[in-house]
Amino acid sequence: MNLPPAASTTLTSEELADLAERLGGTEVLRRRLQVQAMIEADPEVEETGRVNIQRLLQRMRLLWKTLRVLGLTEWGRRNMLAVRREENVLRLRGLPKPLRGARLLHLSDLHADMDPGIVPAVVRALEGWEYDAVVLTGDYRAHTRHEWDGAVAACRELTRALRPEAPVFAVLGNHDALEMVPGLEALGWQVLLNEAAVWRWHGAELWIAGVDDDHTYQTADVAKARAAAPPEACALLLSHTPGTYARAAGAGFAGQLSGHTHGGQMCLPGGWSPVNNAHAPRRLMRGTWDQGGMAGYTSRGAGACRLPARFFCPPEVTRHTLESR
Repeated sequence: MNLPPAASTTLTSEELADLAERLGGTEVLRRRLQVQAMIEADPEVEETGRVNIQRLLQRMRLLWKTLRVLGLTEWGRRNMLAVRREENVLRLRGLPKPLRGARLLHLSDLHADMDPGIVPAVVRALEGWEYDAVVLTGDYRAHTRHEWDGAVAACRELTRALRPEAPVFAVLGNHDALEMVPGLEALGWQVLLNEAAVWRWHGAELWIAGVDDDHTYQTADVAKARAAAPPEACALLLSHTPGTYARAAGAGFAGQLSGHTHGGQMCLPGGWSPVNNAHAPRRLMRGTWDQGGMAGYTSRGAGACRLPARFFCPPEVTRHTLESR
């Protein structure tokens, strides 16, 4: 497969061909790899689109210095590692009757290699919790540049703690490189790149679709993911960012699970965030929401981004109990 020098990769030609087919063609793959190469080449360029990352990074550095002066960094780290369990009832149109009461464990935004305490904190939160399948909505790596082996190793540690009988479905986030896909799939995860897979439970089927990152790489193909499932099937979309909400509802998905926002991560007392980093309305920033009869949920995430701290916005692991709409 011919790729421009700027889009060099460690993936083999066979892996590239497979990823191109799954994403939706060579041009989609090329665009994904070119943006990855751009991020690697320039430490101040970490996103495309509307966010001025250079200015954001400067503000983050200033914020971290301020927190250190105020003696708040350790408090922020303790907050980051205090992972909460959240329960949600996800009401899906057309859910087959045998699937009512099935439980999905939803993990998002682990940023697992940012701090050695993140995965152990998540594992502690999961102890004794029962669930029937696992869905992950992206951002396994702390940074958007350089190596990813540490993140995959941390995900391996997490996988050992998951219930072995529960299948794992996952999508990539804007911090995740395509080169991570073989390593994640070697853990037994089914990584969905504008694809859909069927989960069979008690003789019934739920189609779980997943799209590639829509925030930085803008390579999400919601229509392709929905077309991979039968038209009459109850289908649930995994999308790293809630920004696909309107397209997902229009395509006929019964539900969408997302992350990316961290719920704001560093909020004011009461949980209000001055920043909304998703291309979506604020009502989709955390928790439950609805779009044209499609049920949605945005996780606050289990880790932290940019800075290893949280304030007035605790990390979460979520269990969705499926019910009919």
